[in-house]
Amino acid sequence: MIIEHQREKLVEVVRYFACQVKYLGKVKLFKLLYFLDFEHYRDTGRSVTGLDYAAWKMGPVPARLFEELKHPEPDWMGKVEFKEVSIKSGHSMFTVSAIGSSELAHFSKRELRIMRQLAEKYVDAQAEDMVEATHLENLPWHHVYVEQNKKQHQIPYELALRRQEAELMLASVKERDALVQALKG
Repeated sequence: MIIEHQREKLVEVVRYFACQVKYLGKVKLFKLLYFLDFEHYRDTGRSVTGLDYAAWKMGPVPARLFEELKHPEPDWMGKVEFKEVSIKSGHSMFTVSAIGSSELAHFSKRELRIMRQLAEKYVDAQAEDMVEATHLENLPWHHVYVEQNKKQHQIPYELALRRQEAELMLASVKERDALVQALKG
């Protein structure tokens, strides 16, 4: 049930971003999803979409979704349209368009706030701007791709936590576990 709920959220998040930002292609979409999931994880310890992200040259990519967009699942039908369009240079661009408005009932206030903030911040951003934003030092992609030199590897959500936050969270978990053991014994 949780997996289905995350899938519904994924479809609706994509539809939301397609309604709220300009120039939505694969690159921009993947970066918006990454920012949403990692920021939400930092605040709550869980992602919104359930996607895993790999450290690719152009930044974090939800590899499973990347592959799926070649042949989208039926649950996208009537909600989001994916297509290749020709651009001036003679090349084509993958575009993401919403069909109707997104259904936001499944989202918490925190999730909606983060989605709105990201849409506002990146409304006019081009794909190159999004790549640059994910490549900043101290962000999870940079840690895996540059510092660890683990190209194509999964980016652990725990990297969303600052070192100090991670240490506090671990200390809190250890205290809780010690308290549970003390209560049992």
